[in-house]
Amino acid sequence: MILSNPQAEQLCNYLSDKYKKLTLNKAELANEMGMSQSSINNYISKGYGIPNYRKIGNSKNASVRFNIIDVAEFLSQTIKTA
Repeated sequence: MILSNPQAEQLCNYLSDKYKKLTLNKAELANEMGMSQSSINNYISKGYGIPNYRKIGNSKNASVRFNIIDVAEFLSQTIKTA
């Protein structure tokens, strides 16, 4: 897998090993970002502040999935390191 930077690649490997799947749900993303699911829902409704996602279904309460690669890219660009 080709990611934009080494930190994103490390995060992607960490998330893949931790969750043993290629996508995260809202609860898992909220845990990784250190925020509540309500905050994730607010960011989704505003259209910014979270990684790219896919909505599974057409209903208002459709399931939302975040690709681990997108999450790793997003977190590597937003997390400040010393």
